[in-house]
Amino acid sequence: MASTGTGNIEHKVTFCRICEPLCGMIATVEDGRLTALRPDKQHPLSAGFACPKGIAFTEVVNDPDRVTVPLRRGPDGFEPVGWDIALDDIAGRLSRILDRHGSGAVAWYFGNPAAFSYSHLMSVMPFIKGIGRHSHLFTASSQDTSNRLLASQFLYGSPMAVPIPDVLRTDFLVMIGANPVVSHGSFLTTPRIKDRMHDIVRRGGRVMIVDPRRTETAAQFEWQPITPDGDAYLLLSLLQVMFAENLADQRAVSAVADGLDWLRAQCVPFSPEATEDRTGIDPVTVRQLARDLAGTPRAAVYGRFGTSVGRNPTLTAYLIDVVNLVAGQLDTPGGSVFSTSGAPAERLMMMAMGAGMRRAFRRKKSRIGGFPSVIGAEPAAMLAKEISTPGDNRIRALFVSAGNPALSVPNGSELVGALGDLDLMVGLDLYVNETTAHCDYVLPVTTMYERDDFPVTFQNFQSTPFRQATEAVVAPRGQARTEWDIVADLTARLSKRPPVLAGLAGLRRLVERTGRAWGPRPIIDMMIRTSDGGDLFGLRRGGLNLRRLIGEHPHGVVVGEHIRTGVLHKVVVYRGGRIKLAHSEIGAEIEAVAQRDRPGEFPLRLIGMRQPRSENSWMHNSPTLMGPVLKRGDRAHGALMNADDAAALGVGDGDTVRIRSANGAIDIPVTLTDDIVRGAIAVPHGWGHNGSGGWKLANRGGGVNVNTLMSTAPADVEALAGMSWLTGVPVAVEPTTVTVTVGGTTEGVRMSGGQ
Repeated sequence: MASTGTGNIEHKVTFCRICEPLCGMIATVEDGRLTALRPDKQHPLSAGFACPKGIAFTEVVNDPDRVTVPLRRGPDGFEPVGWDIALDDIAGRLSRILDRHGSGAVAWYFGNPAAFSYSHLMSVMPFIKGIGRHSHLFTASSQDTSNRLLASQFLYGSPMAVPIPDVLRTDFLVMIGANPVVSHGSFLTTPRIKDRMHDIVRRGGRVMIVDPRRTETAAQFEWQPITPDGDAYLLLSLLQVMFAENLADQRAVSAVADGLDWLRAQCVPFSPEATEDRTGIDPVTVRQLARDLAGTPRAAVYGRFGTSVGRNPTLTAYLIDVVNLVAGQLDTPGGSVFSTSGAPAERLMMMAMGAGMRRAFRRKKSRIGGFPSVIGAEPAAMLAKEISTPGDNRIRALFVSAGNPALSVPNGSELVGALGDLDLMVGLDLYVNETTAHCDYVLPVTTMYERDDFPVTFQNFQSTPFRQATEAVVAPRGQARTEWDIVADLTARLSKRPPVLAGLAGLRRLVERTGRAWGPRPIIDMMIRTSDGGDLFGLRRGGLNLRRLIGEHPHGVVVGEHIRTGVLHKVVVYRGGRIKLAHSEIGAEIEAVAQRDRPGEFPLRLIGMRQPRSENSWMHNSPTLMGPVLKRGDRAHGALMNADDAAALGVGDGDTVRIRSANGAIDIPVTLTDDIVRGAIAVPHGWGHNGSGGWKLANRGGGVNVNTLMSTAPADVEALAGMSWLTGVPVAVEPTTVTVTVGGTTEGVRMSGGQ
């Protein structure tokens, strides 16, 4: 860790882990306390950029509402207890549950921040899987990424083979359902991504944003409006045009992929004319887009969150890759490329993981709904039912870390109601939030600046191959511990450890007898040594290891100018190294798309939206992010609605409306705009703070939980990857009224947003 300063003030080099760009940061530490964060101007990629959320994170570290000691639920609420008391009781109760009910009674849910901590991932995954073969794992991936990983599993044989757009070299970038000006990229680690997109335009290229809303990103580039959840129709039509007009080099595709004739036949019914009423895009535009993608030497199609939470998200992710393949843009410079680490054993690891994941997908089904296992997890939408439904392997003990599923899964009130049926619930978090408020124990964990780290998850999503690691910049506040330390201590206290956990406990004892700390750092060191730029354990002079990366390259180091191409033979792990296009599951999804119901009782479609000062639910207690909004009297949470739709309903700007679906209703103020297609209404997620949590500012921000409108019926959860249906949800919008008496006459008065 590099630091400069005099006296008790130090300036330490580190990096942000809120979202995927991993921007370089300089932490100011005074007398051991983090007092400020600023962008690192010497960072090779982010080069002095950081978003408001990253700069405000000092307030999270020092938040007076943060949990800094173990808390135990008592008759009058939570009370502080010692670590030994907490872990002894948790271990004892968990041991009894395992004895009585087996491994199927235990579950773990973790949220997105877990992906940004190797301590978290490398402790929780072995623990919950080591509990036994029937244990349950739920993650935020089924609200975000599982479809993308499963599409890769179908096409390439491994969920680890995820192509990303070669942003630095492309001449035509098409982004579907992504808003990187606000979200900064996902499944794509590109610091200063807005600047890199403007670079495309400056060198004579194009950037097109396909979205129902003129997002903050679309406003800066080309906007192609689309009907909510129309992505699969558009992609199928692009393929239909490419085949019908012979735009594809079918011989080249057949050289690397099997099933091209099958794919061509699947696309025949989806001409641009046949899909126009599903996409809202005229056929001329669709045909020209297909020609541009196939005719531009360097082009890439990329899709993110908006493509992952509709009715057919795995199909959509599959089709994005297939469009790139058929257009001749997969695994080519400037196209859609695979960022590999360069490790000698990378392909072997992908083959092993791919085989295991494919086997689990075929054989392991969830208790409720019969959903297949995807990356070892079950659909989070089923968590409440897995708790409340009697039978073998019913969940009786639940651990929740780095997540707030009461606000993030569909129908959070169902989950909250089910939590009371648990025999044990433990939260590992920074806050008592709307979920952990129902725990028996809440255990304090470190923030990103209180632990060492290396961004394991994002090594293969970097548009520029890059390595950076960091030590902790401050000591943990209060009694906070890393997830690794908590899980290791809990494992050691279990009275009867399952074989895998017993083996890990034995290995821990062996390591500690040598005088070394028990932790994952040796694994991280091995990854760095064997990847691009690594020292190969001394065989490559001047190469990197963990110690040298932190000590000699604190700002990080670029290990390759561009992503390698021509690597399909390394990332496709099917026998023969050939992409597999034909899958019965994909065919069934295409048939379902063709037969999708038309609008009925609910004529509008709900979509989500990102907010520059909001990160899901977990940064709503920052005064820098929330304070100015609340001080002005503005609403931190509101909907966007097309002005013409509102006029037809008699809704005015700032009015409060009721949004109603088949599953619930919310009341929310609306802002009217022309920057959203007719028939759509947008509501940000992550809100609905109701006072049950211990974060005071977030509670003042309030808002409503949009996922109240979403369904947890198994039929409404995607059958392949278990994805929650969160966009394109059919809704009706109605003005809200309140009954008042004026001069003895009862009248309905519309409630404005200020009431």
